[in-house]
Amino acid sequence: MDLKAVKTFHRIVALGGFNRAAEELNYAQSTVTMQIQKLEAELGARLIERGKTFELTEAGRLFLEQSAPIVRDIDQLQDTITGLALGETGNVRLGVVEPIASYRLPDILAGFLRDYPKIRVSVTIANSQTLCRQLHRGELDLALCSPPPFGTDLHFEPVLTERFVVLLPEDHPLTNKREIAISDLRKHRLLITSADCPYRRKLETLMQESGGHPPDTVEIGSMSALKYYVKSGIGCALVPWSVLCPQPDGTAVRPLQEDRIDLTCGIVCKAAEYPPRLAAGKLYGWLKEGLARSAASSAVGTQP
Repeated sequence: MDLKAVKTFHRIVALGGFNRAAEELNYAQSTVTMQIQKLEAELGARLIERGKTFELTEAGRLFLEQSAPIVRDIDQLQDTITGLALGETGNVRLGVVEPIASYRLPDILAGFLRDYPKIRVSVTIANSQTLCRQLHRGELDLALCSPPPFGTDLHFEPVLTERFVVLLPEDHPLTNKREIAISDLRKHRLLITSADCPYRRKLETLMQESGGHPPDTVEIGSMSALKYYVKSGIGCALVPWSVLCPQPDGTAVRPLQEDRIDLTCGIVCKAAEYPPRLAAGKLYGWLKEGLARSAASSAVGTQP
C-alpha cells in the first residue's frame, strides 16, 4: 500500500476536497485523483463518493479511523529519524567526575536541554578510572574526567584546570600564613579523598617528595563533602576552588605554594569515534564551550 496515497487521503478528508489537498501538497489534481483511485483499487472498495458534495463511504470512514494511528506513527517516526540524522534527537550517556558533576555541569546541561529538548542525556557520576573503563566497554558515549592512562584507545581533549586551594577552619593555626606549603600540611590533620582519586594520588606524590613522616589523615569519600568536614573543625583540606561557591561560614582559604596539585580535566571519548557525531557530537561541542566559559568565569572571580 502506497503511504503517500494514504496521507493524501487524510489530507483530502481534513481539507474537504481534492482541489485543496492538491494545492497544499503541491500536486496536480490529476495526481491526487490517481492516488485515490489506486488506493481504492488495492482495497477493493470505494472510499470517497465523487459528485457535487464531498462524502466518505462506509469503507472510507472505517479506513480513515483505523489508518489514522498509522499515519500519526509514521509521521512521528520520520520526525525522529530526521532529528537523529541532524543530531537533534537521540540518547547520550555521559560520565562525570566530582566536583564538575555538582558545581559546573548542572547549568551547562540545563542550557543544552533547553536547546535540544529531544535529546535524552543520562549522567553517571564516578571517578576517572571507572569512567574510562566504562567508555572502553561502550557503556558511556562521553566522559568529563582527568586524562586517561597513556596508550588507551581513548581520545582526551583538555578543557579546564581545577585549581586547588587550602580550606581551613577559621581558627586553624595555618590561617596565620599567607601561602601554605605542602610541608606545612604534614604537621596538621589533613582530610583526603578516596584512594582512587587522581587528586589524592598527586597529593601523595608531593608529600613523598617533601619527605618526613606520613601526615595524620582522615579519608572522606566525596570531594564535594570535604568543605563541610573542614567547617566542623576536623581538619584542613585541599579542595578545588570551584567547590567554594559558596564558601562555608567559619572557614578560611589560603593559596598553595605548589601548583602541581592542580588537575587538568577534559572530555573523553573513544578515539575511533572522535569527533563524535549526531547527538553525542552536539553535546560534545556544547560541553567544550560551556566548560571553557565556566573555567574563564572562575579565573576572573575573587580568588585568594
